[in-house]
Amino acid sequence: MSFLTNKRILLGVTGGIAAYKSAELVRHLRSAGAEVRVVMTQAAGEFITPLTLQALSGHPVQQHLLDPASEAGMGHITLARWADVVLIAPASADFMAKLTHGLADDLLSTLCLATAAPLALAPAMNQQMWLNPATQANKNSLEERGVRLFGPAEGAQACGEVGPGRMLEPARITELTAGIFTTGSLSGARVLVSAGPTREAIDPVRYISNRSSGKMGYALAAAACEAGARVTLISGPTALSAPERVERIDVVSAREMHDAALTRAPHSDIFIAAAAVADFHPAESAAQKIKKPRDKFALSLVRNPDILEDVAALLHAPFTVGFAAETENLELNAQAKRAAKKLDMIAANWVNQPGLGFDSDENELRLFWEGGGKMLARAPKERLARELIVIIAERYHAKNSA
Repeated sequence: MSFLTNKRILLGVTGGIAAYKSAELVRHLRSAGAEVRVVMTQAAGEFITPLTLQALSGHPVQQHLLDPASEAGMGHITLARWADVVLIAPASADFMAKLTHGLADDLLSTLCLATAAPLALAPAMNQQMWLNPATQANKNSLEERGVRLFGPAEGAQACGEVGPGRMLEPARITELTAGIFTTGSLSGARVLVSAGPTREAIDPVRYISNRSSGKMGYALAAAACEAGARVTLISGPTALSAPERVERIDVVSAREMHDAALTRAPHSDIFIAAAAVADFHPAESAAQKIKKPRDKFALSLVRNPDILEDVAALLHAPFTVGFAAETENLELNAQAKRAAKKLDMIAANWVNQPGLGFDSDENELRLFWEGGGKMLARAPKERLARELIVIIAERYHAKNSA
């Protein structure tokens, strides 16, 4: 269940007696580490109260498409972008038909059309409704579009009949939801990630650093682990906890990060340099606190070794991915950096736009490689990291099979 840690699950509840199981499903998802928000259809409210699901999820339950309080900020779009996965449990025959035909007449069906997140359904209905050719045609159509169907199970039903149509048990749905994030695209690969800032000491009290939080690098380490890699994370000073099953090596200065990276890179298949490494360090670091001068204070700086360039120059270099944080001429600067350092790929992002880059939970990336590139639209860093790992895996395997 650890693969749901910090995942954002949007749980849709449609009308049916199996809606009572949704309460237990929320508990299972949250116990597995997920953050859960619930959207209910009007019919679902006839079987279970919004208050119950609000108490269990810790968030207000959304029910109405045209809610003035939320629609002022385009609430359905906000929810659609927020979710890492949209899980409909129970999914009624009626709701499956809506999705098949692209109807959007309530909040839940509208956000299903508006989201780019994976969509999963846990069907629940009378066995004859499930076996009806119309429902089976809808099922096949949805699966062809990439919608995942969890179940249904067979057994005794609330109506007294026996057959297929029971919603899977919440524990099983939680396991299958966790499986969405386990791709296996980097199965067995050794991935080295650098993250966070470095600190270059001026004296025992002061240092030079930057605004990097480390969130992007940590998200990449987690995403690589989900993809089946053995991950080592070299981290500058951050307040973040290491992702599960990731080996973390703590460093402070750029030179310490350089030593750690150059020691491990020769034994790695992929190196992702997401850290914001200081370009310079003070020529001298005072042993005691420097007293405040009366007027001016001059600081002499010496260039730090270039971790990314040195890793890419190794005789048996790993597939090397750099980052470029830019405030102007993003593509020009990023492409120049990629070419100069002979990188396999570079991910460039703006750091002077509101809500993006440093200190933010969201980002957007422009990717460049020899002869190609791709834009990754604005999204939470966790989702962006998973999208980036998919592309890194594709490029890594393409290079090794060439």
